[in-house]
Amino acid sequence: MTAPDNCRYTPDHEWVRLDGDIVTIGITDHAQDELSDVVFVELPDLGDVDKASPVGVVESVKAASDIYAPLAGEVVEVNLDLVADPSMVNSDPYDGGWIFKMKIDDTSQYEALMDASSYTGIVR
Repeated sequence: MTAPDNCRYTPDHEWVRLDGDIVTIGITDHAQDELSDVVFVELPDLGDVDKASPVGVVESVKAASDIYAPLAGEVVEVNLDLVADPSMVNSDPYDGGWIFKMKIDDTSQYEALMDASSYTGIVR
């Protein structure tokens, strides 16, 4: 599955898509493939978070992996559909499988994340 062109990436295998001052965050196709069948997603709490702080967990039949805030800001929305169907992280990681949305004050944080070619270089 190919990631959209308008995403940035973290070394922790999260993708981040910017729309105005809101970023949508999920785990990459590579991450979901490594985890295998996702069976549970612990969603972040709404409110302020610091960059790199753990905000949730993705659990699969193979392992559990922390989700980190890739940027500082305020968690403003979580994907409640994942409570009923966590497998959307596997089947549609870049659209229906998004995990949370944040409001950020400084878009330069987003620009500092890896672009697609840089991310591809770390997962080969």
